[in-house]
Amino acid sequence: MAHIDLKQPILGKNERLAKENRALFDEKKVFVIDLLASPGSGKTSTILATIEALRDEFNIAVIEGDIASSVDSEKIKENGIPAVQINTGGACHLEADMIRRAVDVLDLDALDLIIIENVGNLVCPTDFYLGENMKAMILSVPEGDDKPLKYPGVFQAAKAIVLNKVDTLPVFNFDTELFKSHIHSLNPQAPLFPISAIKGTGVDEWAAWVAEQIRAIKQ
Repeated sequence: MAHIDLKQPILGKNERLAKENRALFDEKKVFVIDLLASPGSGKTSTILATIEALRDEFNIAVIEGDIASSVDSEKIKENGIPAVQINTGGACHLEADMIRRAVDVLDLDALDLIIIENVGNLVCPTDFYLGENMKAMILSVPEGDDKPLKYPGVFQAAKAIVLNKVDTLPVFNFDTELFKSHIHSLNPQAPLFPISAIKGTGVDEWAAWVAEQIRAIKQ
């Protein structure tokens, strides 16, 4: 019986399109973050807190990826930030061609930062390069300190890791030191930022690090 591997052709095409995206972002000097997380981890609240911390210095846009609805993109627009909604119709990840079509409606010459909120999933999005400068991921305290052991790929792919909802630490059995140990064994180069996006705790440190990355590509 013949075996047809569909994944490699799909990834190969995606890689080619992602490189085209990367060339465009490089030309326009726009820094792009592909933000990965599970549903309910606080992606949108983290994005809003990041925007609030950076908007005085940088022009920002958001690309929202969801299986359905435009709830999150509407929240972003309410804060005066350009937002493009991508509904995947069931697909568990964004792909490079989706990003290119979203970018076509943005004025890249007027932007410094694009935050891509990928579909809520800790598995599929790690395989798809979108042309971003980096992948970052959010884990929330209620999800548990064992997630790096269960989903090592996303923690290894991330250039930075945000631990959100640290204000709930007294409520949940989350071992912060054990979590840090897991992260260090999987990805010792990635900085870890404990934050509470809703309360603002730790957001300045995370935003300052992002600002450094943006400034670096402007030089």
